[in-house]
Amino acid sequence: MIVILTDDMGYSDIGCFGSEIKTPNIDRLAANGLRFTSFYNTARCSPTRASLLTGLYPHQAGMGHLSTENYTEEGYKGDLSKNAVTMAEVFKKAGYATYMTGKWHIAKDMKPSGDKSNWPLQRGFQRYFGTLNGSGSYYDPGTLISNNTFVAPYRDFYYTRAISDTTVKFIQEHPKQQPFFFYVAYTAAHWPLHAPENDVKKYKGVYDKGWDVMREQRFNKLKKLGIISDKCVLTDRGVDVPAWKDEPIKDWQVKRMEVYAAMVDIMDEGIGKIITALEKKGELENTVIFYMHDNGGCAEPVETDKPAKPLTEAQKVLKPMPQDAIFLDKKPEYTRDGRFVQSGRGVMPGDANSWSTYGEEWANVSNTPFRSYKQYTHEGGIASPLIVHWPKGIAAKGQLRKQPSHLIDIMATCLAITGLEYPKQFNGNEMQALEGKSLVPAFINKPVARDFIFWEHSANRAIRIGDWKLVSKTGKQKTFGDADENKWELYDLKNDPSERINLVTTYPEKAKEMAQKWETEAIRTKTKPWPWKPSK
Repeated sequence: MIVILTDDMGYSDIGCFGSEIKTPNIDRLAANGLRFTSFYNTARCSPTRASLLTGLYPHQAGMGHLSTENYTEEGYKGDLSKNAVTMAEVFKKAGYATYMTGKWHIAKDMKPSGDKSNWPLQRGFQRYFGTLNGSGSYYDPGTLISNNTFVAPYRDFYYTRAISDTTVKFIQEHPKQQPFFFYVAYTAAHWPLHAPENDVKKYKGVYDKGWDVMREQRFNKLKKLGIISDKCVLTDRGVDVPAWKDEPIKDWQVKRMEVYAAMVDIMDEGIGKIITALEKKGELENTVIFYMHDNGGCAEPVETDKPAKPLTEAQKVLKPMPQDAIFLDKKPEYTRDGRFVQSGRGVMPGDANSWSTYGEEWANVSNTPFRSYKQYTHEGGIASPLIVHWPKGIAAKGQLRKQPSHLIDIMATCLAITGLEYPKQFNGNEMQALEGKSLVPAFINKPVARDFIFWEHSANRAIRIGDWKLVSKTGKQKTFGDADENKWELYDLKNDPSERINLVTTYPEKAKEMAQKWETEAIRTKTKPWPWKPSK
């Protein structure tokens, strides 16, 4: 059993979901497995990781926002709840070997001398290599650990390749007679935009036509693949995104997307190595592999909305760091070889001395055909590909599944496949009831029995019941005023999958009924009381 989760990638960022980025290995999994086209995450990294590992809504797992927050409300403590059991804990107790590589981001304490009770090894994994925090340099990531020990990156280190190579190493060293559960959590393609130039060169010229043409190309490919219906309409360009013809610094914009594409390409290359390692052990056919994204494309500017500043005389002085020095922060001030790390509009990305994102301009492409982005509960923030590859267990090959599903379903599906039971108690603590539904019926294209899917992040709300979706975007992130209370939008996703026609005034009773259901579930799932609105 292998669960692969990627970071800050949009719905159409892989080849088999419409992208021009070369992802032959992910596409191979899809061609020999199933693609779920109505699969959802939670709109943000920490909540998604908590929800995926526990089969609960993120607030129930204590992760209503980020692991770096200090809220007191039970659903927002930012530390993985002890009243939630992880897949690794369940599988380890059942005799499985449990491995993890990559990004954790669900433990509040990340200090060497701090509380390690919510680190990977203490939450069920027997071997771990990765980072505890949410973002960092791909050449020099902070909080890099092996098992419980902080380590420094080796020479010519690149994090995505290190995740892939360590995953292969763990698979090679795994005793063949023992079943295993493996969680591979890539940071690709989360900012900063870092990739070796040899990899970036593969995409030279691909994005010269700009985002308007690329969105149209992806939209057409999505329709050709059957992933979106003929009723789907391409959403408008982001309101803060100019037409490509009006973009003043096209060379910088093109380079941003070239580097982003290279980051995804390198990850796909690593997934190919994992597939090969399983093949060599004769285990590919009977290993269930899940692939998904943690949220939609990220529109955060990360200083790229500000002009780059020239280096000061002091910043021009090299300040190298010892190769064995341990780095615990997110953004290094200087590279290991001593160069100052620059940010700002016009700073060319890719190298270790740059720090930028691809912005709303290209996030709008990543989320084709949807609108909105990471952090929001419109489709662009929460829609994700799901690929399930299991040749011995799934007869269908290369087919699509349209059943609405969510990453809370992954644990339930894994338990259904293996016959393991979800515990009522674990380590002396009472467990909350599993929220997810098994997707096994969908493997043979039967319905998945569910009443609703629920979301909240930073006071952005949504609930889906059948093909109806009620959604709300707060006026300001992490706030909730009286004006937000009834600011609902209602969409018929069957006939309007890209959320263009708001039906809230056409069907007021439907909207009211769904809003009441959202409120009930918000209280039940520990979403309320929330820190976004003072209690009266």
